Amino acid sequence: MEFDYVVIGAGSAGCVLAARLSEDPAVSVALLEAGGSNDRVLNVVPTGAAVHILRANDCNWAFETVPQPGLNGRRGYQPRGRGLGGSSAINAMIYLRGQRQDYDDWAAAGAIGWGWHDVLPYFKRAENNERAGLSPELHGRGGPLNVADLRSPHPFARLFIEAAQQAGLPANDDFSGEVQEGVGWYQVTQKNGERWSVARAYLDPARGRSNLSILTDAQALQIQFEGTRAVGVRYAQAGIERVVRARREVLLAAGALQSPQLLMTSGVGPPNHLQALGIPLVAAAPQVGQNLQDHLDIIINRRVDDSDLLGLSMTGGVKLVRAISRWRRERRGVLTSNFAEAGAFVRTLPDIDRPDLQLHFVIGMVDNHARSLHWGHGMSCHSCPLRPKSRGQLTLASADPRSMPLIDPNFLAHDDDLATLVRGFKLVRRIFAQPAFAPFDGGSLARELYDSQVRTDEEIRAAIRRRADTIYHPVGTCRMGSDAAAVVDPQLRVRGVTGLRVIDASVMPTLVSGNTSAPTVMIAERASDLIRDRGAG
Repeated sequence: MEFDYVVIGAGSAGCVLAARLSEDPAVSVALLEAGGSNDRVLNVVPTGAAVHILRANDCNWAFETVPQPGLNGRRGYQPRGRGLGGSSAINAMIYLRGQRQDYDDWAAAGAIGWGWHDVLPYFKRAENNERAGLSPELHGRGGPLNVADLRSPHPFARLFIEAAQQAGLPANDDFSGEVQEGVGWYQVTQKNGERWSVARAYLDPARGRSNLSILTDAQALQIQFEGTRAVGVRYAQAGIERVVRARREVLLAAGALQSPQLLMTSGVGPPNHLQALGIPLVAAAPQVGQNLQDHLDIIINRRVDDSDLLGLSMTGGVKLVRAISRWRRERRGVLTSNFAEAGAFVRTLPDIDRPDLQLHFVIGMVDNHARSLHWGHGMSCHSCPLRPKSRGQLTLASADPRSMPLIDPNFLAHDDDLATLVRGFKLVRRIFAQPAFAPFDGGSLARELYDSQVRTDEEIRAAIRRRADTIYHPVGTCRMGSDAAAVVDPQLRVRGVTGLRVIDASVMPTLVSGNTSAPTVMIAERASDLIRDRGAG
């Protein structure tokens, strides 16, 4: 069990790394994944994500945060993908890159070589955008990651786009184009009406290569070191512990929550924290687990007496049966929905130069991550500050890598985050009150599932503290930079050791202005060139 490269984690980054590195037949690659193959029908049907997101299962780690003072002491929910494809196998499939300034900010902060013009070629290399007429300077054709328009866009998502324009937002038909600001449809990582996870995009075409070994149900327990050089990984599979050795490098791609956890349980992290848990120190890295950032989100739910929207009713049940039949025949209909079909990027203050708030419109009522169900039908709209100023941390509960880490996003630690959420709450109400929604009692607050009595800013702040939670974008816990305190350098090599890189959303210095799946794929695409010494761009 010896390979040139051992990749830990077959999520969005790990699948890209395994596929790209194994393109060279002279190189051998082992890919370790704690979960399974994720090849059942619920992993293929786009709406199947609703089943996986609800609770801990073989596709979802379903972590929780520590109690959050900013959320009245509530514990937040942190679903994370498990199995081939990782979170790309259970997410809402939204394809977004963020704003070009996000990456220029990375470079200015010391992530040299990660500015917008450095990363754009890797976004394009990954992408196969089906929509005709998009700018070839900004979009890719022929890449593994299929990006498509929704096959069966929902009428209520059209109403949302119309209402948002009535509220003063400009139309935008390409959030990954020259300008992000405005309202429009989200593009999705689907192909022919099916979810196109990163595993399907990258790993499936590479499976037949003799130099690639994919080990599922194989949980990494510890990175093995000889001195300060990473030489392999100890993992458990079917109750048996084994070691796989890496001749060249170990590539850690376990995600923003589990990559720092595995570094620390392997002896790379804050010395005092590791000493307190009896973990032998390999390298002092005080910022491992620090700099945790996430998009906090508040949802307004509205009841609508229309069974075309998702919900619980006898009529809805009959329509669901018909929808299943249609998807099986045509790969069209409501089962191809990603739920959050339309959205917007908004500047909530007049003196800022780019959007600071994102909206996701959903064709159903989303309460407690869809874990709390209500009889009837409705719609909802999420709003989240794009660049939160609150910073949290991830630490260990124990030295056992199988235990859940202590996740503390420190939500609403900065007052500006709460102020932006208040402005977002008001904006969503204003959109729902526009003429496009008038036939559905759009102006009546009584139709709100919660907060119908909320009026003042103080009452809105209290409502946010009662109900806000993540929209699933944790990053930053293995920060990339040129300073000595950064966990990884701009080549993603872990400082203080050799033969080890971290390649996933944990290396982002700051959170991008949007969903994080496509940026994570980009990071792995560029990392594969860095590993192969192919330079940048």
